Amino acid sequence: MSPWTERDSAAFREIAAVAVPRRDEMVAALIAAVPFAAAEPLKILELGSGDGQLAEALLTVFPAATLTALDGSESMRIAAGKRLALFGDRARVAAFDVASLDWWDRMFGVDVIVSSLCLHHLNDAKKQYLYKAAAERLSPRGALLIADLIDPQHPASRALAADQWDAQAKRQAEAVGAPPLYQRFLDEHWNHFRFPDPMDQPSALFHHLIWLRHAGFAAVDCCWVNAGHAVFGGFKQVAASAAPLRADS
Repeated sequence: MSPWTERDSAAFREIAAVAVPRRDEMVAALIAAVPFAAAEPLKILELGSGDGQLAEALLTVFPAATLTALDGSESMRIAAGKRLALFGDRARVAAFDVASLDWWDRMFGVDVIVSSLCLHHLNDAKKQYLYKAAAERLSPRGALLIADLIDPQHPASRALAADQWDAQAKRQAEAVGAPPLYQRFLDEHWNHFRFPDPMDQPSALFHHLIWLRHAGFAAVDCCWVNAGHAVFGGFKQVAASAAPLRADS
């Protein structure tokens, strides 16, 4: 298994606008799933923050929130630090290894844990351990919200996800006026469903939901799916006890 490298980080920053299917839509779905009103003073922990785009969006939508962004790449942390500097002490950036346990104490008392395109690097057992640890450490109204690759369970579904991913990448490259980025997407073999990488270990969406429920979350849901990517998560309280919908929802 090849570890993630700074070359991978650089490649992702260059092609993310093309390589992530409907990225803006995915981020919007994750933010809309946060079970708190916009004005509430939240503590947010992000796992695999990359260059800070999701963190920036969360801190903008939730102006009273504080956020700790964790990432394993030094270049990504530098980029995130620059992007989040305008939020002052509301944002912190720190190093972590998602597969280790030495950062788990950071989850205690957090209201929302978010992760985008990171947890598929963990195997099934480690995902389950993490979900249980999160459920035990989150605040009483807390949530774990994930945007990530999922593993289609039938060859027809896998072929469809692969085709959709390529089509989305091509469409997005054309939309930003950068057709060479689509070729870069192809050359980098970024479509996991065509070019499986042992470092990537996505799991079935059904399994994620079962694991989250078994971990102790009172409610589990999937709120967005496209091209083999999904936004899903677990909530410590059921919907009837959740905060009222935000005006911007």
